Amino acid sequence: MGSVRVRTALGATVVVALALAAAGLVIVQVLSAGLQDNAQVAAEGKAREVAAQVAAGGPPGLAQGLETDAPVQVVDGSGRVLAASDGVAGALVFPQFHRAGAPSSQPTEGDDADGPDEDEDGDEEGGGDGGEVDGGADPGEWAGEWEVGASVGGAPAEVEEDAGFRDVSLRVDEDGRATADPDEATGTADFRVAALRTVSAGVPVTVYAGSSLTSQRAAVSDVTWSMLGWLPVLLVVVAAVTWLVTGRSLRPVEAIRAEMAEIRASDLSRRVPEPRSRDEVARLARTTNETLAALEDAVERQRRFVADASHELRSPIASLRTQLEVATAHPRLLVVDDVLADVVRLQGLASDLLLLARLDAGERPGGTRVDLAAMVREELAQRHRTDRVPVVEYPEEPPGGWAATGGVEVVGSRGQLARVLANLLDNAQRHAASEVGVTLRRDGRWVALQVADDGPGVPEDQRERVFERFVRLDDARSRDDGGAGLGLAIARDVAVRHGGSLSVRRAPSGGALFELLLPAV
Repeated sequence: MGSVRVRTALGATVVVALALAAAGLVIVQVLSAGLQDNAQVAAEGKAREVAAQVAAGGPPGLAQGLETDAPVQVVDGSGRVLAASDGVAGALVFPQFHRAGAPSSQPTEGDDADGPDEDEDGDEEGGGDGGEVDGGADPGEWAGEWEVGASVGGAPAEVEEDAGFRDVSLRVDEDGRATADPDEATGTADFRVAALRTVSAGVPVTVYAGSSLTSQRAAVSDVTWSMLGWLPVLLVVVAAVTWLVTGRSLRPVEAIRAEMAEIRASDLSRRVPEPRSRDEVARLARTTNETLAALEDAVERQRRFVADASHELRSPIASLRTQLEVATAHPRLLVVDDVLADVVRLQGLASDLLLLARLDAGERPGGTRVDLAAMVREELAQRHRTDRVPVVEYPEEPPGGWAATGGVEVVGSRGQLARVLANLLDNAQRHAASEVGVTLRRDGRWVALQVADDGPGVPEDQRERVFERFVRLDDARSRDDGGAGLGLAIARDVAVRHGGSLSVRRAPSGGALFELLLPAV
């Protein structure tokens, strides 16, 4: 049961089996009810036909036979058979309903010879179960004598409008016809019997007519056994088709699994086969390949990051070692400022690498409200006018303060946002010719922080590349002056994690303009 193919085939087979069983049960019930209704209609039609003949022709005598294949008897109020069809022209074979003035279910005194035979248990042979009628008017519920000219429902009582019905068991001969002769009987069969009252020459009589249920029940039995016989075959076909279709559908999945099992971290360039179909399996294969491509890119970036970080760390460490070795041998030659500069650079690089590691690990910014205007003022106050390039805040705070424009507060990490501003200012001062400008404004639901310089700018085809890690467009600049190439990468990662963006375009002065957009509080 651990296989999807097995579970699918078994589940489909069980569902189809239940559906076929329910459908077969409904079909058998509908067929049985329809055939019994047909037998009832046939019995009532024959009873009504004979009743009409009796009412029109007067009371028939015993010698008068009824030309019909159905078992029919005409009985008077005392239970005496006045006329009958062939086979049942002798004793009374149909059940009687005892009420005053109605045919009796037992032979009256003096009519023993005409009454039905009794078996050893005292039951009437060919008599049924003596229950109530199934429908229509019950002849046993007549009240009093039915005199000539009596009426039913206010109309002259010629032939009763509603018939009574019941299922009885009668003796039958080898041809399946009802018989009153025990010597000719070869068994019993069920009949649907209709009873109708009528008047013949002023005498109330009851006409009984039966229709055999044997053929109907045989038809129901044949249909039932036929369905039961074909059910296992259909279930085998369903199971086989489901097994084959499921196996064909899961074949690409097995191919994907096999390929994934062969992929190792050292060989992420491999891809799983994509089926030509446009179903869920094809989408799974495409998603898997996209995931592998993203994983390959992440691993490659990690390798490049480790290599670049090692390379960047090697320079200050090597410089420190050289200066310390020289100082050990010649203490007077130690230049403390150079050593301190290398230590500061090494500390900054380690801090950048640590922040990138935390960002790659999915560290989320805090939920502190940060006033960008105050942060800009603090950062500019820490930068001395003696820097190579001065930083100017432009434009100044609007009239009425920032509160008049809705404020410039954002939600996030103050430390990370301060790091973004510092990186942007460092980058601008490194490339500016004479001045760096800082602009802070509110733009609808966004806060825009712009840092512009009047340097050479960033070529349009390189504007996305500058945000990659360890990328420096000015290769001629020394590492000491140009930095490690992590500042802009850190700035963009922080901006994205704060729900904003960082982009670069041409400044009005011709240099580069970096714009940080963050959602305002």
